[in-house]
Amino acid sequence: MARTQLLDRHAAALDLFADRVHRVGEDQWDLPTPCTEWSVRDLVNHLTAEQLWVPSLVRDGATMAEVGDAFDGDVVGADPATAFDTAAEGAREVFREPGALDRTVHLSFGDTPCAHYCAQMVTDLVVHSWDLSRGIGADERLPDDLVAYAVREVTPYAADLAKSGVFGPAVEPPAGADVQTKLLALLGRRV
Repeated sequence: MARTQLLDRHAAALDLFADRVHRVGEDQWDLPTPCTEWSVRDLVNHLTAEQLWVPSLVRDGATMAEVGDAFDGDVVGADPATAFDTAAEGAREVFREPGALDRTVHLSFGDTPCAHYCAQMVTDLVVHSWDLSRGIGADERLPDDLVAYAVREVTPYAADLAKSGVFGPAVEPPAGADVQTKLLALLGRRV
């Protein structure tokens, strides 16, 4: 995939998740999500922290050990939507820096091409947009192009994600399931 297309997908996935974050009502932050360990607030905190890692890993070339626990705990504070927006804008800017996608990042599972890291971030944002939508009772329909992209991206390593505990084990999608449902089932969601 061309670098520009990947960056456009990343921007669209950030915008999708941000849209869902801004739909969270004041009384919905403690609601459960399909991520059984996480409330709505926990899920937004997780995605905010993921965006906060990008400048350290991509721009600074830091290892995860060097960053340490800098983004552990509560990173959204009293205003989760603004915290996510700020972190997302930082990630967006860093991935768009000249040569950023050609770098290598040092992830928990080893050195990884930055373009692959960005692609993983897209998939994570897309799937968690559905989780957040389900948690707050918003429209669960995801953009077809982002779903198709996420399916192509995650299918080769979905079993490894389940083994790592990052996502639940795949579930059998219902007969006649659409592509979105198949993606969610691949990543352990029951629709």
